[in-house]
Amino acid sequence: MPPIEDHPLRYSIANELHARPFPSIEAPATAAYLAIKRKDDAAARDRAKDLEHLIALLDRHGAQHPQPGATHYFGKIGKHWLKWESHTEFVTYTAFSGMLGERAFDPADFDVFPDDWLSAAPGGRVTSALLRVEPMRADEAMREALRGWFVAESLAVSRVLDGAALIGGDFCIDPAGHLRFAVFVREGTGPRRIGRIVQRLCEIETYKAMSMLGFARARGLGPQLSKFDTKLSGLIEDMTLSETPAEATLDDLLSVSAELEKLGAETSFRFGATEAYEAIVHERVTVLREERFQGRQTFKEFMTRRYDPAMRTVKSTRARLDAMGDRARRAGELLRTRVEVERSAQNQQLLEGMNRRADLQLRLQQTVEGLSVVAVSYYAVNLVTYAAYPLAKATLGLDKGMLAALVTLPVVALVWTAVRRIRKRFH
Repeated sequence: MPPIEDHPLRYSIANELHARPFPSIEAPATAAYLAIKRKDDAAARDRAKDLEHLIALLDRHGAQHPQPGATHYFGKIGKHWLKWESHTEFVTYTAFSGMLGERAFDPADFDVFPDDWLSAAPGGRVTSALLRVEPMRADEAMREALRGWFVAESLAVSRVLDGAALIGGDFCIDPAGHLRFAVFVREGTGPRRIGRIVQRLCEIETYKAMSMLGFARARGLGPQLSKFDTKLSGLIEDMTLSETPAEATLDDLLSVSAELEKLGAETSFRFGATEAYEAIVHERVTVLREERFQGRQTFKEFMTRRYDPAMRTVKSTRARLDAMGDRARRAGELLRTRVEVERSAQNQQLLEGMNRRADLQLRLQQTVEGLSVVAVSYYAVNLVTYAAYPLAKATLGLDKGMLAALVTLPVVALVWTAVRRIRKRFH
């Protein structure tokens, strides 16, 4: 029994680092590469369909199936070796062949992926490429070959891995729908090193294409962001006008803020993925350790001139969207403060009005109490006068008028005292 229990994921996470080895390729060779991505919500796709599509290709050649839930596969299909990988948003197929046709970058090299099988793919093609690997020639012969194969204005060429190979490509789609890369290998270069070079080229192209999806998204957002920017600026200007109702402006501002938050949520994954893919592209170019060949631009220079501006556009659009969201939130907070201040002023006015009404009610109550004392005293004096008159006349000889005059003050005092006690009891 081991002295300590292993974490349940220990072996799986350790083996993952070794699960995708570089292929071994000997020159001469050709490679057909394909990357497939579902159009929408690719990260949450049903990966079982990717495996089903792979198995459909393997069954055409009677090849062994991958393990259930596999994310990578390497095996022989007919005259080719097939390398398949499942990534976060896409899957890739790379078919290697030890044969080199007379026609460079012959579209027939892509026939390893049949048309009917391609049409059944669970997604669309992000990129595809044909790669030609052959022994290194004399510099002039390689220069002439590259000139005939690629578009001169876009051609990037460099020696890589301390001169182990010369690579070239123009990142243009040919009439057959594929990109092209040439690899001239120095004698004595091992198959695994050749495989690393080929895989690096495929990865550079794939992650470049994936990150350019973010550029397309950013470019499409431009007009929409301009519209929101204009509307947001107008609402902020309205905040400075005292005649503009604050609550109406706040409603419009909250609507714009909600739209910006929605855009931010919709583009967050794409822009985040673009940033990650861009980093991978530059890392893959760096590890090639390029050296200039006959004054031609290197892959790094191509990326700096053609690719990096697109990535800066993505970053600029993301920053603009974030800044507009922050502006909308700050403006909303200021406007809510203004609304609260206005409501506080209205509440203060309401309280002052209530105080005035309370004072009036108190005065009215006091007036009513005074009148009540007079009225009650009037009836009480009459009652006392009527009740005491016979006795007062018999004993003192007083008439009604004199008797009423004598009892008025005591009766009023008693009534007033009674009313005050009653008021104190209920207050």
